[in-house]
Amino acid sequence: MADPAIAALNSLLRQASVEDHHEALKLANAAIKASKPASEDRLNAQHTRVVALLKLDRFDDALRAVSDGGGALEKLCVLESAYALYKTGQLDAAEEILQSSGAGRGMKHVAAQVAYRAEKFEKAAAIYRDLATVDDGAQYGEENDLRINTSAANAQLEWQGKGWAVPAAQKQPGREELEAFETAYNAACGCISRGDFAKAAVLLKRSRDLCEATEDLDDDEKKTELVPIMVQQAYVFTKLGKLEEAASLHKLINLSDVSDSSTKVIAQSNALVLQAESNPFMAKRLHDALPQASGNDRLFEYQAAALKHNKFVIDLQAQKPNGVHKTTTKILSKDPVPAITAAKTDLGVLNAAAASQLKTGKEALHCILPLLESRPDDIGLLLTIIQLYIQLKNPGPALTLLEAFFKRLEAAITPDHADVRFAPGLVALAVALYRQQGQQSAIRRELAKAAAHWESKGPSSSGGSSLVREAGIELLRSAHPSDLAAAGQAFSHLVSAQPSDRLATAGLVASFATTDFDKVKPYLDALPAVDKVTSGVDVAALLDAGVAVLPVAPTQGKKRSLDESGAAGDKAQGSAAKKRRRRKLPKDYDPNKKMDPERWLPLRDRSSYRPKGKKGKKRAAEATQGGVVKDEEMLELAGGAGSVRVEKAPAGGPGGGAGAKKKKKGKK
Repeated sequence: MADPAIAALNSLLRQASVEDHHEALKLANAAIKASKPASEDRLNAQHTRVVALLKLDRFDDALRAVSDGGGALEKLCVLESAYALYKTGQLDAAEEILQSSGAGRGMKHVAAQVAYRAEKFEKAAAIYRDLATVDDGAQYGEENDLRINTSAANAQLEWQGKGWAVPAAQKQPGREELEAFETAYNAACGCISRGDFAKAAVLLKRSRDLCEATEDLDDDEKKTELVPIMVQQAYVFTKLGKLEEAASLHKLINLSDVSDSSTKVIAQSNALVLQAESNPFMAKRLHDALPQASGNDRLFEYQAAALKHNKFVIDLQAQKPNGVHKTTTKILSKDPVPAITAAKTDLGVLNAAAASQLKTGKEALHCILPLLESRPDDIGLLLTIIQLYIQLKNPGPALTLLEAFFKRLEAAITPDHADVRFAPGLVALAVALYRQQGQQSAIRRELAKAAAHWESKGPSSSGGSSLVREAGIELLRSAHPSDLAAAGQAFSHLVSAQPSDRLATAGLVASFATTDFDKVKPYLDALPAVDKVTSGVDVAALLDAGVAVLPVAPTQGKKRSLDESGAAGDKAQGSAAKKRRRRKLPKDYDPNKKMDPERWLPLRDRSSYRPKGKKGKKRAAEATQGGVVKDEEMLELAGGAGSVRVEKAPAGGPGGGAGAKKKKKGKK
């Protein structure tokens, strides 16, 4: 006869659903004690105990129970062991067990969760798409879970900068995604990663409304689910410049309702960023007191990088640039290999800001240019210097530094250096600097090299698809045969990767239409007919209109031109004409009285001027107006020493005239 504990356990397991996991654990422990070693009943009881421990979130105890149960229990509890390892953060061990076990549907779900937690989002999304396609024993409600998890993996791919790995049909949320708050939230996260904050705000509001209105969750579960939505809403409001709305949302968040430690850390960190503007010293103190998320709740790589970025920014605002410079220099020195990741680039920028003591312009360049000699492969530092040169309207040295950096990377032979050399962002920066200086040939040369690099990666590598597309479009504008051939190769690469891309197909046809028509024939049917495209074009009207010429902006001089064509009159009609000022006349003005004709002359030049004093009368006598004009003559000095002006002698000579009559008498 069977033991009563085993019979009770079997009766409990035969029920449709078991809600009291504590009772199941209690009965399983009693059955294990009552059963014989190595018996089937004991193995079933041990299995039940493991499942009950997992249901009670006692994952470490579940792993110990599997380990204590022996080899038979380990073979039976492969799925349970992998799930417990995943929940405790032992992702490598969980992945090893999954690879050595079968490929059941439950194992695929756990494998996708492990890949998601390990930040292998491409693998996780692929597994979820495979589960959604193959219906081999799918459970009720699993379709909704797959849709939610797939959208979450797609959002994480966007955050990783791998938006090209997300199918175009899944980037925009459909009607089904807007019917559940989880999928609406994931769609909003995807918009945030792409920088579309206005659309993200709408989706987050939709997600919050659906969560508050759902009847599938009780009040406590709603509070738990609303916290991450509100945290993202506050972040979006901050990015949109609505700081008051963001601050009010942070006040509504009750951290005691947050069970996820990573969400709690992010909420507190975002709130401190708003507080740093008013009191950076208090913000630094509170940031240093933030808890550390660990285990399965640890932050993702991009989240940890953002949190570290916030810490350094708060330290800079708290007047601690020396500490920031020392810490960032130590981190950068550990990995001197150039990398295009956002985390490492931010470190280079923050290190430059700390080294320059938050200066700008020429002062900042003087401080950070020597750093480039010791860290020539620091992309963040390089971009900071380039930005400062552009702000100073001196793009020449910026382009020289970028070209020198490209030459150093081209000299290296590792594939990582080549990927950094032809990173879309750096290539776009080089194209912008070349275009600013009018170097069209250099633009085509740079784009052709970048396109050739990404084409060599094969059709499966879509990291540079956008760059290859732009390179092909730019090369098509050239009439040189080599540029057209490079454009054809670029579009061929795109067509092989995405045959439904009509733009790439049209570019391929345009590239080889005049050189190799055989390559064009297979793709002609995929393009619309010429008659269909030109059906609405009036050819006669175009011929009558003539050739369109772009308007030339007139050069405006410093002085205003004369009004010869009535332009000033037209301007006067558009605006109110200025009222002429009325001339004022003196109070004692008499129109019958003749005005003094010398009124415009200075006072000393008028005929009525009579200076006062002896010197003044003498000057008046010597003046030409009304005075005697003296006769003067020039006498040459002896020996050619020059000439001198002397007054002529009076007429009559000696003994004559008035001078002779006034002869002075001597004494007798």
